[in-house]
Amino acid sequence: MSLERKFLQLGGDLVVTDGSIIEGYASLFGKADQGGDTVEAGAYAASLKRNAAKGGNIKMLWQHDPAQPIGVWDDVREDAKGLWVKGRILNDVSRGREALALIDAGAIDGLSIGYRTVKSRKNDKGGRLLSELELWEVSLVTFPMLPDARVGAKGDDPAATTLRDMAAVFTDARRYLADE
Repeated sequence: MSLERKFLQLGGDLVVTDGSIIEGYASLFGKADQGGDTVEAGAYAASLKRNAAKGGNIKMLWQHDPAQPIGVWDDVREDAKGLWVKGRILNDVSRGREALALIDAGAIDGLSIGYRTVKSRKNDKGGRLLSELELWEVSLVTFPMLPDARVGAKGDDPAATTLRDMAAVFTDARRYLADE
């Protein structure tokens, strides 16, 4: 099986503090992405347990490029909402500095997980219900797959968030009208 990627737009729950500490949800349970796939609660548990047992860590990459690590995920765990991550973008890495500047400017607002599907089944919407995943990495990306959440940072302008919400409504309406 090959590496798969699941994109998630960073949420209001994702916060950048102290200039380089990033935390929030990399995956949300029960939310269908634009490809119709839904991650079920507990999907990461076995992978995280195996990873911890061997002393491994989940990689923080730039745009899924294994040649461009930009930081370290210090804490990766499941809770009732999804896959929560906390880590440090490294200022000593040039791409890390660029990532922080792009996040701060609002140009980058996506997270994406790199994984291998261990167990899944078809859902009634043409996608999959993903019940067990082997998590390899969490990347900062330009284009997220799950538009239900956005990047949040200290001092975010609530008006900007409202405009993004309105844009998402219009995008959904266009899709709905195109399907009729």
